[in-house]
Amino acid sequence: MAKQTVFVNEFTNGILNPEEQMLGPVKDGGYIVANTTPGCWGPMITPCLRGGHEVTKPVFVEGAEVGDAIVIKIKSIKVTSQVTSSGNDSPVEGRFLGDPFVAGKCPECGEINPETKIEGIGQEAIRCANCGADVTPFIFTNGYTIAFDHDKELGVTLHKEAAEKVAQDGRDYMSTPENSIQNPIVTFAPHDLVGTVARMRPFLGQLGTTPARQIPDSHNAGDFGQFLIDAPHDYGLTKEQLEDRTDGHMDVNRVREGAVLICPVKVAGGGVYLGDMHAMQGNGEIAGHTADVAGIVTLQVHVVKGAKINGPIVLPVVEDLPYVAKPITEAEKKAARKLADQWGVPELEDALPVSFIGTGANLNEATDNGLQRAADAFGITVPEVLNRATITGSIDIGRHPGVVTVTFLAPAKYLEKLNILNYVEDQYQL
Repeated sequence: MAKQTVFVNEFTNGILNPEEQMLGPVKDGGYIVANTTPGCWGPMITPCLRGGHEVTKPVFVEGAEVGDAIVIKIKSIKVTSQVTSSGNDSPVEGRFLGDPFVAGKCPECGEINPETKIEGIGQEAIRCANCGADVTPFIFTNGYTIAFDHDKELGVTLHKEAAEKVAQDGRDYMSTPENSIQNPIVTFAPHDLVGTVARMRPFLGQLGTTPARQIPDSHNAGDFGQFLIDAPHDYGLTKEQLEDRTDGHMDVNRVREGAVLICPVKVAGGGVYLGDMHAMQGNGEIAGHTADVAGIVTLQVHVVKGAKINGPIVLPVVEDLPYVAKPITEAEKKAARKLADQWGVPELEDALPVSFIGTGANLNEATDNGLQRAADAFGITVPEVLNRATITGSIDIGRHPGVVTVTFLAPAKYLEKLNILNYVEDQYQL
């Protein structure tokens, strides 16, 4: 029987597998409450995790069928970590098979995806449980340890002594969920930045639906997914098979509290999953990583029948919209009506903001992908989308190297045809 609220504190081994049993089901209109694990770096130094992240087990949404869409309203995001570490990475040769995110390898005993143990602190602390070798697939090129204030409004990067104190009790400082198996990244005690102040604005780097075939979680996107093409490990794909992705790994900082995400359904029940919560991030996540944290998330889900979309659509909070893509105000409508009358224009468009996610091997491919997704969703041409995104929207980098948002004011009749007009109106209180 479907539940009004599904509580989630179980996690994948890094692989999103549509053949595995989902949690739930949750009712259409019901809630998912999850305690998420930190994202990139902890799983990256835990080679028994096979996906580069450690996301929640997917939740089955009642009534969601292939070809539908699921509207995910982000009701709240609350950071629970007190401290975390992050920074730019460098893979360590000899410690992976083709892909350090997916197929970690012990350089001495040769075991793939080995279990590990922690011995001491620092970048040599992650050891193979089988032979004791230094086994981390990644190290920092420049890293930091950052502590957060009580109100979770800002963070300050720590010096060596404080970082090493945190490293001694990493799971506690990071508030790592009990069922999580990742090694706490604060164990490395990086401290290249000291006294840097950063504002917090938490969001979910991973939020979406389950792909149509098994895909490592961090590679469920058009840019990271390139590593899977003809890969030598068990999760290698062809370029065509990568089209089964759902782009749940976006790292778009607009996917925060108050935003709405509309996701494609590619397997029965949709399989809503989440994780990779970030404390803050500028557009692009240019360092490759940001401050990964644990936290509590509340989502509300709704099924939209027959809303055939190829990738996610974001309805950001108003303040995150580009200036030219903000909803037209009543005063502006009045002025536009006066101008239209002067020129004999009989009718004005009623248009609302939408933001299509595009992903690809690079930013150009991602832009083309987002433009095509918008055109396909509305049954219009790419040149029309180009014009609308130019004068009533923008193209913004989500993640470098290959995630963008294509934002513009879309005519209400287009949104109604896609069966999402009421959700867009509700988001912008129109």
